[in-house]
Amino acid sequence: MLPAAAGQNFDAIKAAGVFKIGTEGTYAPFTYHDDKGKLTGFDVEIGEAVAQKLGVKPQFIEGKWDGLIAGLDAKRYDTVINQVGITEARKQKYDFSDPYIASKAVLIVQEGNDEIKSFADLKGKKAAQSLTSNFGKIAQQNGAELVGTDGFDQSIQLVLTRRADATVNDSLSFLDFKKHKPDAPVKVVAEEANADYSGIIIRKGDPELLAAINKALADIKADGTYQKIADKYFGKDVSK
Repeated sequence: MLPAAAGQNFDAIKAAGVFKIGTEGTYAPFTYHDDKGKLTGFDVEIGEAVAQKLGVKPQFIEGKWDGLIAGLDAKRYDTVINQVGITEARKQKYDFSDPYIASKAVLIVQEGNDEIKSFADLKGKKAAQSLTSNFGKIAQQNGAELVGTDGFDQSIQLVLTRRADATVNDSLSFLDFKKHKPDAPVKVVAEEANADYSGIIIRKGDPELLAAINKALADIKADGTYQKIADKYFGKDVSK
């Protein structure tokens, strides 16, 4: 099959007046259904704002994560906006926009804990971790004794109930947790310098669409739209 002539996809999007966006719809706070059943979330609102800057309407098509990126190949939609990490392997096959969100490994402890101030202070301490995660590996590398959990919520509970001294976890999950439970007595004492970035992913061979998406992202940052969406879900700018 011949690749689309440059600009063809973007022309088709403009002609149809619709930007089709693949997303999970089951991954709060990024893409999920609210109490009334409406699709919402950080990624959904970013998609809506980008579509508006492109001058078209967003149309969200939901699918399971396992097949979400493959849906791009099948042309079920024009893009996927769903916390898709920008990796070298994916860049071989797809194009990514500039990053629109950054996630870092952070070290979380109880409010009153003054013993643990850095990752190195985990030596000999108990860290509540999902054992297969990168966060678990970071804790282990710093000499922590791991207490296995099935994810962020359980890890935080073990720290809150003092069954673990700390958890190394995702900065975005922590911000989301604090947004919903501002009084929970946990704090971040350290963060990794390196961030993992997510971007808007499209099929290769459409530089006009990519440039238009990047301009839309720059515009929503410049006019305050991005900050407003970030504040709503995380209480701070999560782009860097």
